[in-house]
Amino acid sequence: MPSAARALIRHRRLPPVRALFRAGAVLPAGLCLCAALGTVLGAAPRASAAAGWSVAPAGGGRPSFYAEGTPGTVLRDTVSVTNPGRAPVVVRLSGTGLRTVFAARAGTGIRVPARTRAEVPFTVTVPAGAAPGDRSAAVVARDTRGHTATVPIRLRVGGPELAALTVEHLAVHADRITYELVNRGTTVLVPRVAVRADGILGRVLDHAARPLPVRLRPGTRLKLTEPWPDRPALDAVDVRLTVTAPGGAHDTATATAHFVPWPAPAATAGALLLITGAALAAHRYRRRTPSGGRPVRGADGVAGGGPRGGALAEGAVK
Repeated sequence: MPSAARALIRHRRLPPVRALFRAGAVLPAGLCLCAALGTVLGAAPRASAAAGWSVAPAGGGRPSFYAEGTPGTVLRDTVSVTNPGRAPVVVRLSGTGLRTVFAARAGTGIRVPARTRAEVPFTVTVPAGAAPGDRSAAVVARDTRGHTATVPIRLRVGGPELAALTVEHLAVHADRITYELVNRGTTVLVPRVAVRADGILGRVLDHAARPLPVRLRPGTRLKLTEPWPDRPALDAVDVRLTVTAPGGAHDTATATAHFVPWPAPAATAGALLLITGAALAAHRYRRRTPSGGRPVRGADGVAGGGPRGGALAEGAVK
């Protein structure tokens, strides 16, 4: 868009049709008429052609407005409302998609006399938190009879592109896993999620990475659910949820859950003790088992026996 806009609405008289015919007298009559009508009406949208007026970017030759700027930038341009008819017309201008401010009384209605073109300056503000990329908006013109015409605004938002996200508030429920995704970057993300859970005796859940049916805009927080209808009835599990997105964005969250049936309190307490004891035993076994899978034996031949054997096992794990 031009760097500065006119401060006031300007009206320009259109040339009379007879003058246009004289200018094209050397052309055949049919071509002369087409040239005359094309000059007066321009490339007017069909919606406004029926009303007898048109709206387009000032200066001619542009089918739409185009602008580039970083977040917070105020951009300026001018829109033309052309009335080739024999009676004045009142047109109200507004903007959609972006914050658009027009000069003078364009928002309440500007009067365009017969055979006159009105040039109306306006500004468009790039949102402060806009992500880099392309955005769409429009200038909308409406007359007192309800006829409407629009001119597209193509805006390219500049700035560094950063893909970043976090996984927060991971929680395990009776038949589902809930979590929240937060876009911490400046680009729109299409994330993928993978979930796994390990119990006392091995893996009990393994969902490979798959795309989520969401588009996460910068600064957006979204609560999501991962179904788990066949979770174990009695187990202690560690859940690990990993989310990735194009551009290098990734994050992982973990949570622990204990699943027990709901009989009498004494039985429930016993089940909890059983789970806790089994979990401690499995943890100790994994610490004393090196990567080869065989228990470390001490000098006396007993697995894990003696201080020296324990030191060797600890060193192997580290």
